[in-house]
Amino acid sequence: MAKQAKTDRQAVIESIRTRQKSEERRRGLMIVGVCATVALLIVLAAAYRPLKNWWDLRQFRDVAIDKIGAPASVCEKPTTKKASGNQQHVPDGQAIFYDDAPPAFGEHYGTPDPMTRKLYTKGDRPDLGVLVHNLEHGYTVVWYDETVAADSSQMSELRGLADKFAGTSNYRFKFKAVPWLESDGKAFPKGEHIAFTHWSIGGADQDPSGDKQVGVWQYCSEISGDALNTFMIDYPYMDSPEPNGM
Repeated sequence: MAKQAKTDRQAVIESIRTRQKSEERRRGLMIVGVCATVALLIVLAAAYRPLKNWWDLRQFRDVAIDKIGAPASVCEKPTTKKASGNQQHVPDGQAIFYDDAPPAFGEHYGTPDPMTRKLYTKGDRPDLGVLVHNLEHGYTVVWYDETVAADSSQMSELRGLADKFAGTSNYRFKFKAVPWLESDGKAFPKGEHIAFTHWSIGGADQDPSGDKQVGVWQYCSEISGDALNTFMIDYPYMDSPEPNGM
């Protein structure tokens, strides 16, 4: 009997060990499965934005600039203001305060943003002092507020417009689209969420060092490729204090 009892105990122990190993394998497989799922979700999340951007660009690839977004009627007429700050550089990082929302001229940092990148978002936009230097070089800067930033449809249109100006060899493509943040200063005029700006010398045939320099603004309630197209024809890169600068 004693031998039989010992054999039964061993059988029970082996059974318990077998169940434990089986449960450990199941837990291991569950952990692997969860990790694989999390890894897949991370990959999908990382891939979503590039895929979304690719799709946005695809839908506008064969659409003319003036056909993207709303008609020009959503924009006010351009306004101007006597400009100052030509070649007035301040040390990088020094605080600069601009009276206008957004600025179209003024003192600025010593190096402009490269022509390569056309569209920025809240997390990676250059400093205002850098962008004002771009304005001095003849760029058209399109500023969008947080209302537009939160609107996926308008951001898709803005992305489609920015893609029209891809490249660095054609100076007619001196274009930047950047966010205007609450921390930057005053809000845009009531009901307006887009602003085009340009630093003009009063016409491309004027003396760049003359006294006819003005800042130009055009405010819109939403994205309008129609208005932007006209604005960039009326105020080309040559109509700026330093048109040959990148």
